[in-house]
Amino acid sequence: MMIPATHLLLIESNPADAKLIKDALRNDSATFIVEWVTSLAEALKHLAKTPVEVILLDLALPDGKGLEAFDKVMGAAPDALILVLSAATDEELMRAAMKRGAHDYFAKGHIDAHWLPRALNYILERKVSRSALRDSDERFRAMSDASPLGIFVSDAQGNCIYTNAAYHNISGQTLAETLGTNWTSAIHPEDRMKAISEWGDAVRSHAPFVAEVRFLRKDKSVLWTRLNAAMIHADGSKEKSLGYVQIVEDISERKTIEKILRVTEETVFEQQERAQVTLNSIGDGVLTTNLAGKVSYLNRVAETMTGWPLKDALGLPLEKVFTLIDADTRRPFVNPENAAVTTNATVKLPANLLLVRRDGTESPIEDSIAPIHNRNNEVAGAVIVFHDVSETRAMAKKMLHMAQHDFLTGLANRALITERLTRALGLAQRKKKQVALLFIDLDNFKHINDSLGHAVGDKLLQSVANRLQDVVRATDTVCRQGGDEFVVLLTEIEQRSDAAQVAEKLIAAFALPHIIHQCELQITLSIGVSVYPDDCSDVEEAFQHADEAMYQAKKIGRNNYQFFSEESGKFQPLTTIKAS
Repeated sequence: MMIPATHLLLIESNPADAKLIKDALRNDSATFIVEWVTSLAEALKHLAKTPVEVILLDLALPDGKGLEAFDKVMGAAPDALILVLSAATDEELMRAAMKRGAHDYFAKGHIDAHWLPRALNYILERKVSRSALRDSDERFRAMSDASPLGIFVSDAQGNCIYTNAAYHNISGQTLAETLGTNWTSAIHPEDRMKAISEWGDAVRSHAPFVAEVRFLRKDKSVLWTRLNAAMIHADGSKEKSLGYVQIVEDISERKTIEKILRVTEETVFEQQERAQVTLNSIGDGVLTTNLAGKVSYLNRVAETMTGWPLKDALGLPLEKVFTLIDADTRRPFVNPENAAVTTNATVKLPANLLLVRRDGTESPIEDSIAPIHNRNNEVAGAVIVFHDVSETRAMAKKMLHMAQHDFLTGLANRALITERLTRALGLAQRKKKQVALLFIDLDNFKHINDSLGHAVGDKLLQSVANRLQDVVRATDTVCRQGGDEFVVLLTEIEQRSDAAQVAEKLIAAFALPHIIHQCELQITLSIGVSVYPDDCSDVEEAFQHADEAMYQAKKIGRNNYQFFSEESGKFQPLTTIKAS
């Protein structure tokens, strides 16, 4: 399959410099089609007629200099990759251009035929990788927005970082209005303190958080909701949190039914036919008992969930029809109606109960039990309202996993490895150990992906992920940062040579081809290494320096690894560290 060539516009007034660049790219003519203009006016005229993917812009043109010239070219070609050219002494100007949108810069006099086309291809590959990462994020949001349940994701302080479309419908707020707000802000003021107290109890006991509260919507209307929340644990710790996932369900209809069921028995008798239709129309199971604990009514949903038709269940003990067991201990949960009858109050059952159907199948449920009163306001029995929460719990579990892992490979994502790196640096400081971060880029992955298709590319990324995990220790972390970039965290190493040994093993492991769809695919690694505390002092610096070291490995020929050096940010190449 032919790979389409990249159209490159060279804006350079100096013929000698232009010739140097054109000659450097001539050996890669299958990849780049170069058009050369000598002035800003010619460039703008060319861009108005012909779109290009890459622009090399001299910031010292006769009719346009510095950032003013860059802004004009940026305005004419906002989607192009713009790389600026200037003298090595103008590094401050080139960095200013990057802040305005330039993707990189090159110093004249440091351009040669070996690394210029490779650097350009690497920059194009990174743009494609970041675009793929944005596409992955869009798929996640589409899946979330398709859910009928509201989803509210917060940081460790409880402040919103994401909400889905269903949550917007429930709360009456837009995404922009929810971002940064606390998880309790939509709860009705009269219910807020109770919800906060129940949340504290759940956190202290490591139990699931379930609450039924009213939401005060943006238009001041009120609706009832059921909240299910779980912690996004940091590295398996039950104490430390990366944030929380809250599932919000509109239960206004069910609350309306519960209100109907709490009216006096005389009113129920008068409206029995209407109530019967209503009860059979809702999505929750409704079951009633008399004071002796014998079943007196089931609606259609309750019949389906218990497996007992009303005609068979009438008069039977509640435990025979409505059989509950603890999901953890497997012990029976008997006489669930007693608490409501004896306290004359609505009660909620534990959140980890399973309902056992007549045929032996099990389903997780949530329910509430309220006393039934006769015309003299005396307790005459109990009503149980319950529903299947399998979908809600499955969604919460899926959201927890997706928040910390890459969709394609199942590896840790950037958020999870950042948290583990933060923890590793703290432990290393206390124990006087070292920590290494390996920034890995797959060489020539774009060529394989474009020539063989994205399906093969995805399978190759999964194979790469498995091979990386096979090399490192179980205590280390492998992360897919996005596209064809991976990160390996080596915790508590004794010396820099330990990181070098792992890098050499990784490169050696990739000497063997990957078998994808009965094809042998050969791919190599460019690895940058940053070691704490010699090369970095915090998480951000560790990522930045490992990335710079990896870029140096790319520049000097790929299929090698480089430790971070203070020389990384300059134009002189580092000494290559050969893989054994």
